[in-house]
Amino acid sequence: MKLAIISGSHRAGSESGKVARYVQHKLTSVADVASTYSLDLADNPLPLWDPEAWQPSEKWERLWSPISAQLASSDAFVIVTPEWSGMVPAGLKNFFLLCTRGELAHKPALIVAVSASAGGAYPIAELRMSSYKNTYLCYIPDHVIIRNVRELFNDVSAPQSADDERIRERLHYALGILVQYGKALRQVRASGVIDLAKHPYGM
Repeated sequence: MKLAIISGSHRAGSESGKVARYVQHKLTSVADVASTYSLDLADNPLPLWDPEAWQPSEKWERLWSPISAQLASSDAFVIVTPEWSGMVPAGLKNFFLLCTRGELAHKPALIVAVSASAGGAYPIAELRMSSYKNTYLCYIPDHVIIRNVRELFNDVSAPQSADDERIRERLHYALGILVQYGKALRQVRASGVIDLAKHPYGM
């Protein structure tokens, strides 16, 4: 199984990137995970979506096709998002607008929200409400909110406080559930009932 980790902050040196790297490190030790793919939007700036993205285009083939292929070959996703002014960053919303080739369709995803203080709930609600419709991404019921993130995940090898240990345990639990959803939804995609050519958009 291949899992993809998307770090949704387009700020260099972000806390979201730190958490995403921890997630990738943790997944490398999971028996059912053969490989991982990491997309950090701070390192891979994508142009804003425009209608040309739907047409044969040298620009979009060059910029998006390599990423699209990695996503298409993945079985499950971890979406790491900060909360900026109570919202998901524009770059992450733009990422979902670009996923029009069925890359995420009928695959599970875990949302991991990151906050420098006591926030983090709004991005969960926003992603669950708006990012699945045309991508057909399947968010699992569990999610993780990492509050006061600057104090956490600073040492990959070991937690540095009781709070650090507690949130790592919850994250590990959610990742384990995600992997099982990844295995289960393979059967849905292999069933032959999905027709994205006829029904490319949700209702």
